Amino acid sequence: MAAKLTVENVYKIFGNDPAGALERLANGQSKEEIFHETGQTVGVQDASFTVEEGQIFVVMGLSGSGKSTLVRMLNGLIKPSSGRILIDADDVASAAPDALRRIRREKIAMVFQHFALFPHRTIAENAAYGLKVKGVPAAERRRRALAALEQVGLTAWADSYPSDLSGGMQQRVGLARGLATDPQILLMDEPFGALDPLIRREMQDELVVLQKTLKKTIVFITHDLNEALLLGDRIAIMKDGRFVQVGTAQEIVSEPADDYVAAFVADIDRGRVFTAEDVCNDPAPVKLGESTAEDAMRAMEDLNRNALHVVDEKDKLVGVVTYQDLAAATLDNGAPDPVLEEVMITDYPTADAGQQLNELYGPASAGLPIAVTDGKDRLVGVVEPEAVFAQLSGEENGATPDAPAAPQTPQPAKQDKQEERAHV
Repeated sequence: MAAKLTVENVYKIFGNDPAGALERLANGQSKEEIFHETGQTVGVQDASFTVEEGQIFVVMGLSGSGKSTLVRMLNGLIKPSSGRILIDADDVASAAPDALRRIRREKIAMVFQHFALFPHRTIAENAAYGLKVKGVPAAERRRRALAALEQVGLTAWADSYPSDLSGGMQQRVGLARGLATDPQILLMDEPFGALDPLIRREMQDELVVLQKTLKKTIVFITHDLNEALLLGDRIAIMKDGRFVQVGTAQEIVSEPADDYVAAFVADIDRGRVFTAEDVCNDPAPVKLGESTAEDAMRAMEDLNRNALHVVDEKDKLVGVVTYQDLAAATLDNGAPDPVLEEVMITDYPTADAGQQLNELYGPASAGLPIAVTDGKDRLVGVVEPEAVFAQLSGEENGATPDAPAAPQTPQPAKQDKQEERAHV
């Protein structure tokens, strides 16, 4: 997928001698040294990243890290001291005033932390304000504003006033105002920062749902790592004007770049970051009517698994068989090859590929592998209980003493299994 936004080696120096500060940075001086020696403030230094069309790119950092300066450079509110900011082929950093106004009209909208609604205008009029600035006729403004309000669930409030709405609803109006202009890129600067925690979480969830339909290119600024991990397709963590790590939520939590990032992610709920897809194995099912119990046991030995799922002739998931049950059935019946249907467990846990691991804790505790299925009940992967507990605990090689081990069937070494079958 092509990049919609490309930022190349962007710097911002606040002061009367940015060129001198840039030279000092190139010579290895720190932000603090430059400030103490020259009074020049390094706001952003050497920021480079791309955002693909339809992605949410989150910039996360504490107060003073440079994230708000960065987002204001993206729409030309602040001119960078050096570097390029490309939206398609347009360079915001070097654009002339007329070109910059065109880029803002056609390609960018911004949603701020403070709603900045006009108290004397209706909700629909507030949502249509950006269209009015563009010179869109009144009837068309009204139509597009109502469509945007419908997207955020506020159609019924179109003719009300901001004072009639809660904080969360007012922020939805701010979002609708950004959407009404149908921007190619939506810049969101701490948009939920002023909301109460519960309302903030609702807005985060709503944005996730809305994005599945809108597929907008979004640059989202936040100081909240949990928010960043929840929303971001990719995340940049800023400190002292620099990016210290850029990656997916899973990459940042599992492989922090340095102690600064590690301290941030230490208390993160890993169950909300990782999904079934992140820990699943290949399915390797056995098939009714084709695979025998002997085949299933041998496959488990080769794969070092205690159980395998069973599919029918249409590859639809129908059950799971365990090594222990197959071995016991062989001993009980005195036959070397019990029928799979007679031993198959039909009450088994399932999950979607995108299901969060905190939702799989209970099913994993039952001890059976969790079948990852698609929308047609076809097996696309398998999550072993040990993998769930290992990821939740941050341990790569299995459950820690603090995480309950999943009940398991005995798993002898491959040689022991073969000897067991030889004696049957």
